[in-house]
Amino acid sequence: MTLAGLLAAPLPVPRPAPGFLPPTFKELVFLGLAVLALGAAVLVVTTRNVIHAALWLVVTLGSLAGSYLLLTAEFVAWVQVLIYVGAVVVLLLFAAMLTRAPIGPAPDVDSGNRFAATAVGAGAGALLVALVVDAFRSAYVDLDTVPPGSARATGAAVFRFYVLPFEVASVLLLAALVGAIVLSRRDIGAPPAEG
Repeated sequence: MTLAGLLAAPLPVPRPAPGFLPPTFKELVFLGLAVLALGAAVLVVTTRNVIHAALWLVVTLGSLAGSYLLLTAEFVAWVQVLIYVGAVVVLLLFAAMLTRAPIGPAPDVDSGNRFAATAVGAGAGALLVALVVDAFRSAYVDLDTVPPGSARATGAAVFRFYVLPFEVASVLLLAALVGAIVLSRRDIGAPPAEG
């Protein structure tokens, strides 16, 4: 194409991002799942019963899995259900039931710092919301044109662009596992029993 042809060609008009009003059914379901996850998460940290906290954690993680399904990330949703709901919460429940930890309400674990903890939590939440809103203010993803979050697309994104954070998280989890074993074994480092 010549320069005159390029100058005479009409400029492409950018398509405006759709607004949020009126909300679609997907957006309403996503909002409902977000409210359910937030409410259950608050109940996880405010309940005094360990078993009830673990069950509210199941509700929180299940709501997140539903949100991932709405965002067409089916692989991430099923990983959330299988690993977090199916393994981590079951491990927490087995640990609570098989140890001699009190299962009922435990009023002696309250440190009396509820006001300070609430202030710090609210400040951290407000800062996180402000950062996310500022970072993604004009971002819009049209879920009708984006290919679903298949295992291939997710694996390619994780192992191509996020290799270092993935490996750092693996090392951190390994260190936490070793630390949990050391803390749970009282006989490590103890002087040998005289026989």
